[in-house]
Amino acid sequence: MAAVSAAVAPAGALAGSAAESMGGRVLTFAMFVVFIGITLAITIWARVNTKSADDFYAGGRVFSGPQNGIALAGDYMSAASFLGIAGIIALSGYDGFLYSIGFLVAWLLTLLLVELMRNAGRFTMADVLSYRMRQPPVRSAAAVSTVTVSVFYLLAQMVGAGALVGLLLGIHPGETFLGMSAGTAKTVTIIAVGALMIVYVMFGGMKGTTWVQIVKAVLLLGGAAVLTVLVLAKFGFNLSALLGSAADASGKDQAFLEPGLKYGKEIAGDPGQTLVNKLDFISLALALVLGTAGLPHIVTRFFTVPDARAARTSVNWAIGLVGVFYLMTLALGFGATALVGRAAIVAQDPAGNTAAPQLAQAVGEFVGGRVGGEILLAFIAAVAFATILAVVSGLVLASSTSLAHDFFGHVLMLGRPRESQEVAVARFSALFIGTLAVILAVIAKNMNVAFLVALAFAMAAAANLPAIVLSLFWKRFNTAGVVAGIYGGLLSSLVLVFFSPVVSGKVDPVTGASLSLFPAGVDFHWFPMENPGLVSIPFGFLCAVLGTLFGREKADDERYDDLSVRSLTGAGSV
Repeated sequence: MAAVSAAVAPAGALAGSAAESMGGRVLTFAMFVVFIGITLAITIWARVNTKSADDFYAGGRVFSGPQNGIALAGDYMSAASFLGIAGIIALSGYDGFLYSIGFLVAWLLTLLLVELMRNAGRFTMADVLSYRMRQPPVRSAAAVSTVTVSVFYLLAQMVGAGALVGLLLGIHPGETFLGMSAGTAKTVTIIAVGALMIVYVMFGGMKGTTWVQIVKAVLLLGGAAVLTVLVLAKFGFNLSALLGSAADASGKDQAFLEPGLKYGKEIAGDPGQTLVNKLDFISLALALVLGTAGLPHIVTRFFTVPDARAARTSVNWAIGLVGVFYLMTLALGFGATALVGRAAIVAQDPAGNTAAPQLAQAVGEFVGGRVGGEILLAFIAAVAFATILAVVSGLVLASSTSLAHDFFGHVLMLGRPRESQEVAVARFSALFIGTLAVILAVIAKNMNVAFLVALAFAMAAAANLPAIVLSLFWKRFNTAGVVAGIYGGLLSSLVLVFFSPVVSGKVDPVTGASLSLFPAGVDFHWFPMENPGLVSIPFGFLCAVLGTLFGREKADDERYDDLSVRSLTGAGSV
């Protein structure tokens, strides 16, 4: 371990001088190109086999439960999961693993709703919500929510892509790769990722996107498994030895293996801040657990299978794969601390996002020397890039589907569009949303946007989940309730985050540097917590209930009975 740390720390590089060599960069870049070539070939095949709206939106509903389950896992295991969680565990120990637990537990709630949603809908979340409501206002609200949540999630992924690819290729300030500086590489990467995701969605639709997700999931699980086995082998497959070594290398000793290092901190002499810290942790946990069932790109994937039984099988497979993956993040995070060292990880990236690639370099060198380290680093870097590409494609597809099917097809065209028109609008929407995301990501490329992922989960839980649950289970629920719940949850999440410490007012107590989006000296926050879920989720449910009670429209009892039978039995579902 000491030898590896010594090789890494002085250079501040990914895991030593080997990662900075041109040979390592070229190998990483070559693996990127190989993956892009494979996915483009899949997209061309999918374009040839996409004939109808059903093909474009739902992949023709030909995917089996296991296939869709692998794709679901691929959709869910984002760059934040692979790189972010490994980094949080590497720097914060036990508390970082709580992210893994939250993401996994979220699937239990999803399992309860998936069959009902699959039976009640056709292509989008709005199909479920509008079944017994007035179509235009509900579909408009659902489209706004879908696009808003997706864009926030998309922006975080693309800005992360720009930063990570620069790091993974070893491009640091003052250095170049293929004639590009670090800043130029960020911009080029964001544009390239945006162009690729637009191509995947415009030409491949759900068929192409699903197979890209499957390939990505297999690569990600395979890469994580290789790293896990190599880390455990280094410690004789003794988990206790791994944890002990990580605690020693962390500089925190036993506290590294106990709760409270990052979340729910107790502040001596300040019971008020201690309470805020604990509530903030509960808020984050609520957003992670409740947000998954309302994420648009996860919801739309349930409609790609032929029946409800396949949908249940999909979730079972996803739970199994996601569970195994998040267990492996334990070895990745603690392994990075033990074998790379906290100082080397922080020197490369203060947030710890490069802990997994640094670990790949380290264990690769243990097995195959410098060449082995370069090969494993290049493979993990390519997997990280594949992860970003696959997730952003799913987000763009969910947004374009909602705009075309919900807003254009059922609001502007009053539910009577031609299939060719709707698919053409979906493709144009993919171009529009992708271009918008690229522009926003280039503008925000140097900002700390890590909070956007948690915000997307909080908005999905606050806006979409109340509307879905109450539509399925509350007979009196009406159009006013759906609209009020969606807009109330969205707006409350956005307002609370804007006036929270993640945007202004949070500074490092030691250095005085800003830890917020705005620089030090700018402080207009009044909401004490960093995640709004604890307030915005109940507020979303409250808005939905009050909108229903004060709305003039009477619920359609007969349509509710039809929806209940359809959601429970699948009778009449497509």
